Amino acid sequence: MKVLLINGSPNKNGCTARALEEIAGVLTQEGIETETVHIGKKAIRGCISCGACEKSGVCAFRDDLVNDIAPKFEAADGLIVGSPVYYGSPNGSLVSLLDRLFYSTPFDKTMKLGAAVVSCRRGGNTASFDMLNKYFTISGMPVVSSQYWNMVHGFTREDVEKDLEGLQTMRTLGDNMAFLLRAVAAEKARGGLPAREPHCFTSFPDGL
Repeated sequence: MKVLLINGSPNKNGCTARALEEIAGVLTQEGIETETVHIGKKAIRGCISCGACEKSGVCAFRDDLVNDIAPKFEAADGLIVGSPVYYGSPNGSLVSLLDRLFYSTPFDKTMKLGAAVVSCRRGGNTASFDMLNKYFTISGMPVVSSQYWNMVHGFTREDVEKDLEGLQTMRTLGDNMAFLLRAVAAEKARGGLPAREPHCFTSFPDGL
């Protein structure tokens, strides 16, 4: 089993990285492979709804990380997305990446596990946490919880080291994800994925 972690902070070794490291350490101890991708300071443009990915299976923009991350996402059993909080929201570059990553990837994400982690100095954490979880819940991905909302507090990496409850929350998240990964794998081996009805797409084109 493998979990992909995305560090959505421009700071490679800051608060968000420290939170993800705590989770990855637990997953490694549980025998689960991890890989962390750092989006860095690269400019990541937003989705323009061009629809090209519906034919090609990849995003039309080839100048950033989206198409590099897509096969890693497909191969992973779980995805953990970490972000700092900017003005009560996740990092805009990360949002642009996730919009395009989830929209352009044609593979079935059902029962891949998802978890969001946010880092903030004081406020905006719950709004950012809620926003990130929506990528999972629209994609049939069970959301992994912890003993508290998945967040750490601090202005620097050293501050996060003092957030003992936050780091414990990350470790609990890692434990819960490991447990659920094994549970999903066992059920898939026993009976496969849940049956799905044909998708209903309601857009009210007649205006009624």
